[in-house]
Amino acid sequence: MSKNTTTSIITIGREYGSGGRQIGQELAKYFGIKCYDKELLEHAANESGICKELFENHDEKPTNSFLYSLVMDTYSFGYSSAGFTDMPLNHKVFLAQFEAIKKLASEGPCVMVGRCADYALSDNKDCFSVFIHGDIDARIRRICGKYGKTAKEAKDIIIKTDKSRASYYNYYTNKKWGAASSYTLSVDSSKLGEEGTLQTIIQAVNMFDSLKK
Repeated sequence: MSKNTTTSIITIGREYGSGGRQIGQELAKYFGIKCYDKELLEHAANESGICKELFENHDEKPTNSFLYSLVMDTYSFGYSSAGFTDMPLNHKVFLAQFEAIKKLASEGPCVMVGRCADYALSDNKDCFSVFIHGDIDARIRRICGKYGKTAKEAKDIIIKTDKSRASYYNYYTNKKWGAASSYTLSVDSSKLGEEGTLQTIIQAVNMFDSLKK
């Protein structure tokens, strides 16, 4: 257990290529708490009884195809209330994930990456929400270096992924993805670097914790 402690649940929204996932992992390591990223999907699947593949297929993607939902819904099971049964599949998946986020947060401080966690925990006084963004050129360089993509490939992936995340977030939260007013803190990792961004968030969380006492 780290000697550095926090009483907060830290949620991280991030532009693709900004280093948000890695920064989230380092935050969790610093504070000695768990980091939930893809693990959120597994928890939601286990709690809801909906197969994990459906969560992976819908992960931060706005799926509005009625035919897709109709076909894939035959593979889901779990919640049996009439209201839940009549709900479109993408809403079922979001609701199950929403409940998993709230349950994990009730178990104590942790870091949660993406998946509208800041919205799910908006009524939680211990929630500290962060959005990590960056200059497009810096993010392109990062993706090229990390995954061996060309600049064009990296830019295409960034634009597509960010568009998907924004649509998903805006649809389910009625807020604007990336807007500073939606988060406790917004940080530009292309200006501060990953380490500088990490230290900035640590300082802000420590201040947040001290003001709650």
